[in-house]
Amino acid sequence: MTSSETFTQRIPPFVSLGSARAVAAPTVAAASNHLNPVAGKTDVAKVSRETGGRTNVLDTLDDSSPIARELAHENRRRERLLGRNLPKPEKTRIFTVSNQKGGVGKTTTTVNIAAALAAAGLNVMVIDIDPQGNASTALGIEHHADVDSIYDVLINDVPLEDVVAPCPDISNLICAPATIHLAGAEIELVSLVAREQRLRRAIDVYAKAREKKGEQRLDYIFIDCPPSLGLLTVNAFCAAGEVLIPIQCEYYALEGLSQLLKNIEMIQKHLNADLVVSTILLTMYDGRTNLAAQVAAEVRQHFPDQVLGAVVPRSVRISEAPSYQQTVMTYDPSSSGALSYLEAAAEIAER
Repeated sequence: MTSSETFTQRIPPFVSLGSARAVAAPTVAAASNHLNPVAGKTDVAKVSRETGGRTNVLDTLDDSSPIARELAHENRRRERLLGRNLPKPEKTRIFTVSNQKGGVGKTTTTVNIAAALAAAGLNVMVIDIDPQGNASTALGIEHHADVDSIYDVLINDVPLEDVVAPCPDISNLICAPATIHLAGAEIELVSLVAREQRLRRAIDVYAKAREKKGEQRLDYIFIDCPPSLGLLTVNAFCAAGEVLIPIQCEYYALEGLSQLLKNIEMIQKHLNADLVVSTILLTMYDGRTNLAAQVAAEVRQHFPDQVLGAVVPRSVRISEAPSYQQTVMTYDPSSSGALSYLEAAAEIAER
């Protein structure tokens, strides 16, 4: 079995997430043994004998334990996702994932929600128009200078179908990679005809090409934007019907949000009247701080219909995954970060 096949089998689709208690149990057992190695082994062995080998460690822990409460909460969240079939949208939904502030989780949100939807059996494409190419890295797509990329689509009119590549770890997920050439694309686009609409036209042509070949249409397209409002981001806004805004739960994120909304209004007025801010996702949430709770409450107050119920916590696993050229869905599907993105993907699909 190849490493690619191994990673694919580790993805927890909604229809077969597995036993939430089975996922949580080893973690709890490890925690118990760490706190009291002798007592931990005795208790687990005792439960195992009494239940004929079917151990449910969560039931052996006192609810007053913070670890037990947290794991029980995650267990309930996982059980709500079990067996859930996500509906296919009536037409392709195109999201621009954007925020002018850097470091708020745009790329992380893009690749993980795309991976979660693809794991549920939906056809998903990620378009990476950030010159850094981080989304391409997370999906395991080659994006060195010699690879045809979204730059060639925007500048040289190369068909999108000649650029997209399948994600090696996740079926139903394809990616149009970004290369360093995109760094100069802002300047090159200035002199081109219909410079704001080039990505939109490329997507339309690609959709017709898939239909002509008898391939299934894409259910979702996610466009990962650079942290700026240049012509690359404007192209993304013109190509999309919806905007997904990740907001870091810190004060600076609120300042950037107001400016972003003004820029979106400008796009709506002059270039894409159908564009709507449909989704806001709170990221890097730290429940130990009052500031995170205050920021979350304020955003929910001002945007009650757009903010998702799911909140993405600060997670080492989410941060580690790109270094292995993976999403957190394949790197550690049992982590709290993966669970949060599964919940977010389900909310988006069911809206």
